Amino acid sequence: MKFIDKSKIRVVSGRGGNGMVAWRREKYVDKGGPAGGDGGSGGDVYLIADENMSTLMDFKHKSVFKAEAGENGGIKNMHGRCAKDLYIKVPVGTVVIDVKTGSIIADLTRHEQKVLAAKGGRGGRGNARFATAQKRAPQFCEPGEPPIERELFLELKLIADVGLLGMPNAGKSTLISRISSAKPKIADYPFTTLVPNLGVVRKHSGDGYVVADIPGLIEGASEGVGLGHDFLRHVERCRFLVHLVDLTEENPIENYKKINFELKKYSQHLANLYQIVALNKIDAVNDEKKTKLLDEFKKLNPGVFEISAVTGENLDKLTDFMGLKVDEIPKPEYQLVVEEDLGAYNNDDSAFEIYKAAKDVYIIQGGKIERIAGVTDERNSEQVIRFQNIMKGMGVFEELSKKGIKDGDTIIIGNLEFVFYADEMYG
Repeated sequence: MKFIDKSKIRVVSGRGGNGMVAWRREKYVDKGGPAGGDGGSGGDVYLIADENMSTLMDFKHKSVFKAEAGENGGIKNMHGRCAKDLYIKVPVGTVVIDVKTGSIIADLTRHEQKVLAAKGGRGGRGNARFATAQKRAPQFCEPGEPPIERELFLELKLIADVGLLGMPNAGKSTLISRISSAKPKIADYPFTTLVPNLGVVRKHSGDGYVVADIPGLIEGASEGVGLGHDFLRHVERCRFLVHLVDLTEENPIENYKKINFELKKYSQHLANLYQIVALNKIDAVNDEKKTKLLDEFKKLNPGVFEISAVTGENLDKLTDFMGLKVDEIPKPEYQLVVEEDLGAYNNDDSAFEIYKAAKDVYIIQGGKIERIAGVTDERNSEQVIRFQNIMKGMGVFEELSKKGIKDGDTIIIGNLEFVFYADEMYG
């Protein structure tokens, strides 16, 4: 399966159902009164972490997720059904970023941890809700709130205890296949590992820890050279690093320094992680070279082990020490700044625009005003008056005056069309 650790999706919450204008009409019940039910709320959209997922592959085939709309209200005070919430599963370790604002809205690091990505629209109230002692027969209702639409960027950062680093062909895949049950692809050419491999190493106590084999880094990796730069983000959650060095290379110390330089350029956090140095392929170098390099590496890092991933020499010493460090070093406090609420994303769509379509025709467009127009019966004077009052409160007439509207001009909003008279509109 191909490893995909970045994806972009679009989520749309459910629209709220419209309220209903209806009347109680029963035999022997005189003046039954208003009986229009409320609309149901639209579905919320949640992202939920699932430990059974390992990549973002699912989002390659589907990138748009829409929740259901709420049902409209009915007669006899029957409320519309509220829509079911939509849950989108993502791998544990997924960071959710809002594309519009660039802010992080979630860092899902635990199984079944969830975050609200888009709130469903509230259902509109039916005319029964507006009945008072003074107004016993309201002729109007409310439209449901609109949905929220967000574009989200998903970035997977693997949850591993130990990160295995090194140059291409340093022997990382061979090592992880020897110390765990992982079966990575192994071959004698650069960039054999094209995706991170995860393996569980068992301790003597019976429990285990997770090791991530990160594709080989080369000089310039932090700036996008080679393959390893794409996977450096997966090291950020590790407790510590095991730096594998190929002793058969021409200059192992220089390679070691290059890798650490790339870590520092990528982030200071990575540069500060504790490192164990594993000098690999000791079976392929003579004793003189081995002794000389061991002394030089100990000057750079006291935690040095001589191993052979192929023969298994000293691997038990390395894994025992790794197990001790897993118990000793806590998970890094790598805290992301997470947005506490939906911020600019809410159901308030009161903005509107006015276009002059002809000499005496003005078209008004906008989410809220068009939704209210959609539940306004132009044959019902009470509904029309209420709609005009809403327009006045929203500042629509003020903007029309700035556009130069005159008595007798036509206003079109959705399916509604009426003639403007200043005395009536402002009266």
